[in-house]
Amino acid sequence: GRYNFLWTVDFPLFTLEEADAARTGTAGRVLTSTHHPFTAPVPEDAHLLNSPNLEDLLKIRALHYDVVVNGVEVGGGSIRIHDAAVQQHVFERLNLGDEMIGQFSHLLTALSLGCPPHGGLAIGFDRLIAILCNAASLREVIAFPKTAAGNELMTSSPSAVPASVLQEFGLQFISKPPS
Repeated sequence: GRYNFLWTVDFPLFTLEEADAARTGTAGRVLTSTHHPFTAPVPEDAHLLNSPNLEDLLKIRALHYDVVVNGVEVGGGSIRIHDAAVQQHVFERLNLGDEMIGQFSHLLTALSLGCPPHGGLAIGFDRLIAILCNAASLREVIAFPKTAAGNELMTSSPSAVPASVLQEFGLQFISKPPS
């Protein structure tokens, strides 16, 4: 068969989404990371991080990419932010709050000490093999496919762990009281 590859770029750095008021305590629309909050902005767009206008923030492109083969996404990744000031600014633009940003103080410290540009690409190997084999489903190429209920029939998992095994490892099962 023929394989048509597509390298997708120029994703937006930020996306405007409806807030989950029950989870965040915020109603309305909020700025979120399109990929993740560690994705670097395209250098030509980085100046827009300083803009007070929401429209400008939504124009910032990310150094985020996807690989598509025959219309199926088989991988993706990004170049990470490697500058502490930019990372801090992105956190602030996402309104993460001091407590949440504080959980990343180790990262901000490491970035401030000097960090080279770095990134990654994760390939969905099973998806790629399914395309190469012209498989109708991922289940045809996965060594231990799961049922629709999430069970793996070859090893009968998940299954209950015998008490003897729990005891051997010094573990105990604690039932969660109904809420």
